[in-house]
Amino acid sequence: MAVALAREAPSSLGAADAVVCERVTVRFTTERGTVTALENIDLAIPRGSFLTLLGPSGCGKSTLLRVMADLIEPASGKISVLGDVPETARRNREIGFVFQDAALLPWRSVMQNVTLPLEVGGGRALPGARSPQELISLVGLAGWEDAYPHELSGGMRQRVAIARALVSGPRLLLMDEPFGALDEITRDRLNEELLQVWESTGTTIVFVTHSIYEAAFLGQKVLLLAARPGRVRELVTVTLPTPRRLAMRETPEFVTLAGHLRRVLESC
Repeated sequence: MAVALAREAPSSLGAADAVVCERVTVRFTTERGTVTALENIDLAIPRGSFLTLLGPSGCGKSTLLRVMADLIEPASGKISVLGDVPETARRNREIGFVFQDAALLPWRSVMQNVTLPLEVGGGRALPGARSPQELISLVGLAGWEDAYPHELSGGMRQRVAIARALVSGPRLLLMDEPFGALDEITRDRLNEELLQVWESTGTTIVFVTHSIYEAAFLGQKVLLLAARPGRVRELVTVTLPTPRRLAMRETPEFVTLAGHLRRVLESC
């Protein structure tokens, strides 16, 4: 297992990177004054990679995702998404977002929920995008196209949300604790399936989680954030072989990795 500080990421905005942050700082104004949510974040995420974000509550994981998605503007610093400012990537529909709540429209079927972004976007999808039917099959819901959200389990609803986020063919998929409310068995199954989706689509994924095991299992790299203010603690490279299977979590290599992540979190 190789460990490197995220501050060692390249400072130039490289074309090979999906996201580059240079000393990104985010502040919010509250009744108690100004709060620094993120401070001097330096990070480079290569295109096609899978990065997991791990850290204590209040460390700014979700805030960092929203900066990448152009939902929050940093107070200072510079961020590049897919070689341009985040606003350009958002307007070009190159960013997909999956939240903890699937937020499906209850009056629309699986197929109708998946195709919603295409309807809102005038039917436009980026070159190379999978068809809605292909994505429904990719997330394991073939045969459920006409079902409605109330007929689906929590895990199935999240599969629909993932297919919906991918239907426009985004180059960057941001996922904010999408499996946090699911039972452990369903969560494990979706972890394996998400890796298969990632390998099939080649989409860059940034995944927020509170689970050490989930972060270690999914990520090619794990970014650990410390809180108050949110700042980079370590960027850990995961050297587990691919394709990954849940049985790997019982190997000495995985136990060592998870132990290291836990020690870092405990010291935050």
